[in-house]
Amino acid sequence: MALEVGSIVEGKVSGITGFGAFVDLPDKKTGLVHISEIARDYVKDVHDHLTVGQTVKVKILTMEPNGKISLSIKKAIEPKPRSAPFSGRPAEVTFPASSGGAELSFEDKMAKFKQSSDERMLDIKRNVESRRGRRK
Repeated sequence: MALEVGSIVEGKVSGITGFGAFVDLPDKKTGLVHISEIARDYVKDVHDHLTVGQTVKVKILTMEPNGKISLSIKKAIEPKPRSAPFSGRPAEVTFPASSGGAELSFEDKMAKFKQSSDERMLDIKRNVESRRGRRK
C-alpha cells in the first residue's frame, strides 16, 4: 500500500517526545504527529493521550522529498456532532432606525454602538470606584 498525502492509515506509536509522537507506518516508514495534531483539546503532555505501542489512525498531512512525513490524529477522526449549535458570535445588538424610518448606515450603527459601549464602561468604572471608596 503506497502512502499518499490525505490518506488515513493505521500506525503504531514508536516514540514520544515533548513536541509530539513518532508513528511507524506501513512500508517501513515513520512519521511525526506534532503535539498540536494529537487531539482537538489542548495537549499539555503527550503521555496523557498516547502510549508507546498504541495503534492509532493518522491522516498524512505532508510528505517531503527528504523523507519527513507529517501526520495528524485529530484530522483522522470524525468530528463529534454538537448537541446545540453555537455560532461563536456575540449577541446581536440592534438599534432602532432613525426618525425617518430609513435603515441606519454602518457608520451610524458604529457610532451608536460606541456611544452605548462608552456609557456601559463609565457605569462599570463608577461602580468599581464606589466599591473601592467604601473599603478605605
